Amino acid sequence: MDTETLLTRFVGELSVLDPVAVWAHGSLAAGDYQEGRSDLDLIAVLPGPVTPAVAWRVALAHARLRALPLAAGLHCTYLTPGTADDATRRHLTWAHEQLFRRPVTPVARRELHTFGRVLQGRPPGALLPPVSDRELADFVVRDQRDYWRPAVDRAPLWTRHVWVDVGMTTFARATVTACEGRLISKREALDLLPGLGAPVEVVEDIRGRRYGDPAPPTEEWTARRARLTRDYLGPAIDALTASVSYD
Repeated sequence: MDTETLLTRFVGELSVLDPVAVWAHGSLAAGDYQEGRSDLDLIAVLPGPVTPAVAWRVALAHARLRALPLAAGLHCTYLTPGTADDATRRHLTWAHEQLFRRPVTPVARRELHTFGRVLQGRPPGALLPPVSDRELADFVVRDQRDYWRPAVDRAPLWTRHVWVDVGMTTFARATVTACEGRLISKREALDLLPGLGAPVEVVEDIRGRRYGDPAPPTEEWTARRARLTRDYLGPAIDALTASVSYD
């Protein structure tokens, strides 16, 4: 399998940095991974400070993988034991074929504790503090309020597959997490969305791209899908954030 070949090569490339641990979360760990369609969401814990020299070695390790199938979808955030506790801290990250900084969110941390896959080294429970249900719920509701709700008003975004797919599934997942304190997969989110009032034709369009082999959409459907998605998500997010107490 191309995925396992890539993961093996990646762990090997990181050996020069002597990582304390390398973990997978997201769909790869949760059992809903679709090769060639899902990203590879990884975390590496390095032993010491992430200096400019270390960042250069990280970039070099990823550059050496570029010829491998699926490498463009391999994303990894780099922690150290001394920086792992703070869920708001931004860490060196390789994603979308570039280096930048972003946090390891409470959702990613809960995924790691619940079903994280250890690729090398120590398990997540030995290095990451647990995430409380309240912390998790507060995060997903704030994310819907502060990131996704303003994005709904930016109409051009929603002509792109990724915004429709991630926006809809993230809303369903956030609803379950905020109300029930548990994480669900994208497959489960798609099953739940019609019951949450989502337009069925949009849900089936997402399902077809993730699990099937659909024909390219027409311009007419792309425009209609964008309108249906925005008309649904705006009020749905407003209702969720109004009904759930958060800090």
